[in-house]
Amino acid sequence: MIQKYTFGKPFNTYSVIAAIDSSKGKIPFGKLSNTKEFEWKYSLKDEDIIYGLGQTMKGINLRGSKFRSWCLDNPNQDEGSESLYGAHNFLIIFGKTTFGIFFDYPGEIFYDIGFSEKDYLTVKAEHKSLNIYVITSDSKTNTLKEIVRNLRQITGQSYIPPKWAFGFNQSRWGYKNKKDIDLVIANYKKHKFPLDSVCLDIDYMEDYKDFTVDSKKFPAFEKYNRKLLKHGIRLVPIIDAGIKKLEGYDVYENGKPFFCNDKDGKPFVAGVWPGDSCFIDFLNPEGRDFFGKHYKRLTDAGIEGFWNDMNEPATFYSKQGLNKAFEKLDECKNKALDINGFFEFTAIPGSVCNSKDDTKLFFHKVSKEDAGDFAETKTSKNGSVLVKHEKVHNLFGYNMTRSASENFSKTHPYKRILMYSRSSFIGAHRYGGIWTGDNHSFWSNILLSLHMMASLNMTGFLYTGSDIGGFNGEPSRDLMMRWLSFALFTPLCRNHSAKNKRRQEFYQFENVKEFKSMMDLRYSLIPYFYSEFVKASINNGMYFRPLSFDYQNDKHACNIEDQIMLGDAIMVCPVYTQNASGRYVYLPENMLMVEWKNSKIVQQKSLTKGDHYISVPLESVVFFIKDNHIVPFAKPSLNTSLIDTKKLSLIGNAPAGTEYFLYEDDGFTTDISLEKYSRILKK
Repeated sequence: MIQKYTFGKPFNTYSVIAAIDSSKGKIPFGKLSNTKEFEWKYSLKDEDIIYGLGQTMKGINLRGSKFRSWCLDNPNQDEGSESLYGAHNFLIIFGKTTFGIFFDYPGEIFYDIGFSEKDYLTVKAEHKSLNIYVITSDSKTNTLKEIVRNLRQITGQSYIPPKWAFGFNQSRWGYKNKKDIDLVIANYKKHKFPLDSVCLDIDYMEDYKDFTVDSKKFPAFEKYNRKLLKHGIRLVPIIDAGIKKLEGYDVYENGKPFFCNDKDGKPFVAGVWPGDSCFIDFLNPEGRDFFGKHYKRLTDAGIEGFWNDMNEPATFYSKQGLNKAFEKLDECKNKALDINGFFEFTAIPGSVCNSKDDTKLFFHKVSKEDAGDFAETKTSKNGSVLVKHEKVHNLFGYNMTRSASENFSKTHPYKRILMYSRSSFIGAHRYGGIWTGDNHSFWSNILLSLHMMASLNMTGFLYTGSDIGGFNGEPSRDLMMRWLSFALFTPLCRNHSAKNKRRQEFYQFENVKEFKSMMDLRYSLIPYFYSEFVKASINNGMYFRPLSFDYQNDKHACNIEDQIMLGDAIMVCPVYTQNASGRYVYLPENMLMVEWKNSKIVQQKSLTKGDHYISVPLESVVFFIKDNHIVPFAKPSLNTSLIDTKKLSLIGNAPAGTEYFLYEDDGFTTDISLEKYSRILKK
């Protein structure tokens, strides 16, 4: 059951696309306070588990932590980080009383989940106008799954990328030109390593200008791209949120009517990669349309996928912020700095980057109806009002992704285009996937990636993945291998890193065959991954799930934080500590243990329900298949286009006659139909 409670006149985020009448009376769970700000408080029982919020630096169970829902460019992530790139305001309280709650609110919102008071969950926001959706389940056996399904019924079906996007994606900030890309492709080809795409980071552009290609770095770009396409390799360029402020640059010149303006009606300017930049008002349909049309410049050159970045939006500085910083620095010149003064001095330069003060300096143009109580101005002749960016900050990246997707539906109505973004909000899951941002080459980040995969799936984001090996840092070979042994199961499988860091293409490490073996497993399982992904999207389900979603009456399973269910049959249990030769695994039911090594299955072993210590050599991948289930395996291939699904091996401890419904289309069609494109595989 879904109940909607409306307070004041909320801002229309367009997260919810189903028409639901507001319920009368009080919210059935927790208490609302009568303070100037919004506050909801819920009393927790000792056994309650709290799920949700998508991207966090915590566990799957969020109890004992606090969070700030504020889309933030956060390259210095650690366990104390309260904000990351996305805002996913959905929680599930799982206990004697189980329900989901979605706070449909566009701005900053705080969650204290037993942090200040261990037995209370408190949610606070500055504005009292919002919609709250309370979601319950009538099922006694699939309670958690049904709550997620109900959320998706009102927020929409999850994005489905083209099939090639399940192949391996190599990326690095620092591939400067055609020569660099060719070298990467040649090295992977030399080692007969599977590859489907290579990312282009900001260096491919001409002076960091969106929708341009530097002709000196990439001469005859379209010809080059189409040549790669013939070999099954796709280039995936980055698109940033900031538009370079440069006279004569047509996107800037023509974009002036669609920029976010300051209080004086002039385009707001902040520094990003190109220097002074302006920002499209993505909350304005005309702004979305203007920006979205420009992707065609690259799709006309044969580009079939993009990644949107810096769209929190990230800003290095504003003119106002720089002036204040310089004034403070000048004040420090003639001071005798004591310890407090010194720390104040060192903080000044960094204070200008992604400053919250800057979000108060610019505005969005929206309809009076959508603005609700958030309007800052009177209604204009065309029916629009201005809304301060600070109040709707979390919607920016979501609507940039929406801008691209709305364009693709016009220019490529019969073909899926890859789109994944850094910043997101519930609703953006209809338009694209996300990657988890600037992670680190820390062992703990393997487990954090697993946590995020589960939590993001709850909020509708199925096409997800983390930068393998970490974006920031210097990964060791064993870290790369253990990370890949989990990441090969994620829908987005991308090796990405920062420039001036250790090169971490897999061929840079000794014995590349062991990395190839793991990637061969991925390509063998792509028919299963793709099938389970599409079914999850169509059925409003989850690709990844915590164990509790399948075994909600098993208390042991409900407290497992380092194992995860994948699709109908597989359980993934990565090794995430250095020098470990194995790990303990809990099986909630009898399962088949499968070990993959040297590009083939080397062991299948039936194990009974309970705890087991499993040996996992560094070069092996071990995973589990539920009894009475089968999983299709293809012969390893070098590209998704070469996967032969006519000859599939069916692996699983299951009796003869056990069936698997395989979904398989051409990998591009937008006419997705389980009935039309599914076939039965029988053991």
